[in-house]
Amino acid sequence: MTEERLTGKQFLMNVLNGLSLAILIALIPSALLGELTKAILPYFPSLQFILDATTIAMRLLPVIIGVAVAMQFGRTALEAGTIGIATHVGSGAIRIEEGAFLMAGIGDVITAGVTAALATYLVMQLSPRLKTYTVLVLPMTVIVVAGGIGSFLLTYISQITTYIGTIIMTMTELQPVVMGILIAMAFSLIIVSPISTVGIATAISLSGVAAGAANLGVVAAGFGLAIAGWQMNATGTSIAHFLGSPKIQMANFIRRPVMMLPVLANAAILGALAGILRIEGTPISAGFGVSGLIGPVNALHLMPGGFALFNVLLVIVLFGLIPIALGVFFFKLFNRTPLIRPEHYRLDFE
Repeated sequence: MTEERLTGKQFLMNVLNGLSLAILIALIPSALLGELTKAILPYFPSLQFILDATTIAMRLLPVIIGVAVAMQFGRTALEAGTIGIATHVGSGAIRIEEGAFLMAGIGDVITAGVTAALATYLVMQLSPRLKTYTVLVLPMTVIVVAGGIGSFLLTYISQITTYIGTIIMTMTELQPVVMGILIAMAFSLIIVSPISTVGIATAISLSGVAAGAANLGVVAAGFGLAIAGWQMNATGTSIAHFLGSPKIQMANFIRRPVMMLPVLANAAILGALAGILRIEGTPISAGFGVSGLIGPVNALHLMPGGFALFNVLLVIVLFGLIPIALGVFFFKLFNRTPLIRPEHYRLDFE
């Protein structure tokens, strides 16, 4: 695909795909190993290195966002490195205090995405014109201009995303059951859309019961879609819905959104249970469901009593038995109507 033929929609999709990929690369190690390592660290202090390594990986998210976005556009190593540095500069992941550069978490994900998009656009405009001067002019121009604009926008974008996150968290505390239902249903739809659930959760710092409900919404989608398409798809493909990602149904969802009705009903009940039972999560775990056991492990870690036997059994029931039972029930229920048929969930990867 040439740059001249790249439409605005394609440009945006490339940025979103790069953002999603970067989040998986940088955050999954911490999500998989971080909380588990924290739980067993008192017994095995030598595992501190694992915690440190996964934390460093998480802190480098803005750089990875820039590089991943650049790769979506097929940019060179020079251009990808430039975009990565510009994104890190604009993300707010580093702050300066008394002349010292301090890593301030992962920065603002939305600002990082905007900066990466702007840096990529500048690279696409400047590279064909600079020719032999590219290595001299491109890095300093893109890093200063795109990184500077990102730094300027950081305050305003982070205020907006923080405000949205605060509203959701506050409403969840006031109405945990109602908000649990709405959040779970929303995330069960987002997970089969082009939008990243982890990106959304991370951008607005979704945590607590809101994150737990979001995670269970993804669980509902994973098991619900696997069950609905079990007759039409290979066993491995069906299992990939919950061990991998329900996003493999994206094309079917776009063609026929009504296929998600059984999943939405499943998600609504799981979201209500998240509110009633106070199931919590983190911004990282909110969009994974049971994939990599990230959601269940984080829920256990945040429960009073941690990995106690009762908590383990509760998580097994809530993240496994109930969504499977509801998936079967609601698919059979909606399959009696003309709206839902097994062939609506057929996947063909050949």
